[in-house]
Amino acid sequence: MSRIGKSPINIPDGVDVKFSGTLITIKGPKGELKWNHHDSMKVAVQEKSIVVERQSDAKPYRALHGTTRSIIANMVTGTSEGYKKVLNIIGVGYRAQVQGQKISFSLGFSHPVEYALPDGIKASVDKKQIELTLEGIDKQLIGQVAANIRALRPPNVYKGKGVRYSDEVVRLKVGKAGK
Repeated sequence: MSRIGKSPINIPDGVDVKFSGTLITIKGPKGELKWNHHDSMKVAVQEKSIVVERQSDAKPYRALHGTTRSIIANMVTGTSEGYKKVLNIIGVGYRAQVQGQKISFSLGFSHPVEYALPDGIKASVDKKQIELTLEGIDKQLIGQVAANIRALRPPNVYKGKGVRYSDEVVRLKVGKAGK
């Protein structure tokens, strides 16, 4: 039995869970998420918790069991609490500005870089314009947007300049040694 898959998911107050075939709809105070789970997984609500079961112990079903449970748990957490990702912009003259659903970056290129945010993601920057905070209810979407923004100018291994996650540690390499 999967250690992750067999643990039930607690449903907090204010979160509503509905099933329609393989479609799971979770509605909470922050918003609503929908997801189609694999038809070989059985998902049920039992006394304020969601339980995921598999049909057999074959390898593909064991893999789907934990994945299905984790995705549903992320949906419950997202609709009740939400997710947040913080990116730091490091470098002289590097900064970001939020303009509605667009972020304009100055990253050392000859032009500003524009990034359009998808629906469901909110961005904000601090006063110094070097700390970008992304918020939303979909954990996968937040992670993908953060990865796309980081890919605009990844951290340089020699100077450390670029866009990085707030908890990311960049080990700097030593430059050339002169004679």
